[in-house]
Amino acid sequence: MTAMEAKTRHILGLSGGKDSTALAVYMRDKVADMEYVFCDTGKELPETYEYLKRVEAFLGKPIVYLNADRDFDHWLAMFGNYLPSAKMRWCTRKLKIAPFEKYVGEGPAYSYIGIRADEDRFGYKPSLSPNGGIIPVYPFKEAGLVKADIHQILEDSGLGFPEYYQWRTRSGCYFCFFQRKIEWVGLLERHPHLFEEAKSYERPDPESGTLYTWSQQESLAELQAPDRVAKIKANQHDLMEEMKSRKKSKRLVDIFEETNDLQDDFGEPCMICHL
Repeated sequence: MTAMEAKTRHILGLSGGKDSTALAVYMRDKVADMEYVFCDTGKELPETYEYLKRVEAFLGKPIVYLNADRDFDHWLAMFGNYLPSAKMRWCTRKLKIAPFEKYVGEGPAYSYIGIRADEDRFGYKPSLSPNGGIIPVYPFKEAGLVKADIHQILEDSGLGFPEYYQWRTRSGCYFCFFQRKIEWVGLLERHPHLFEEAKSYERPDPESGTLYTWSQQESLAELQAPDRVAKIKANQHDLMEEMKSRKKSKRLVDIFEETNDLQDDFGEPCMICHL
């Protein structure tokens, strides 16, 4: 079958975050044969799974969960228990991009990506195949929709934001290395058992003795000390107050997102994970 003869598929990858969810809502009545997928690492927040159930009910179509047989722990063992990091993002390649491309197959397929018009970035570069491969589509950019529009789409749909937005501004694994210190504190206080699980992954290298940690320059055992938690909270409070004085009309979720941008020490996060 040639590329012209092959049926073009329409696929929208959900991350459990606000932008990809808003895009699914936005496209629901525009593309009848849309396929919805979620690359499940097996280490997502409970709030993410709960939110996806609500999204699935709203869409009236099943969300296909990928990685059912090869979760994070499988690939961690394959990489010699070397934790992923901003410089070594094997988790994104193995748990997000690879299973998505395997699901799509040889194509052709349109991949709908929830990057907004007010963002100066594009999605990952897809692989190509003789049948056309994956063709990225950016409906929000094409329509000129910005953050305020995405918030309105979610509010009008009745879905609102995922519950983790009360303390965290990105979807992804509960131990994601892109989390800020205050978000680790949020995990500690809201999901202490997951914090302990994340801490259990921090093991010393058997040869060098170097302790590989999730949080930059600090182990989770150090971060959870009461005096350290108090300092992190105080720093976040001061930053929030500063943002409030600059943008008095902004909602709490907007201010929290902006403080996240100001304190991001790692550069651009993995877009396929966090949209």
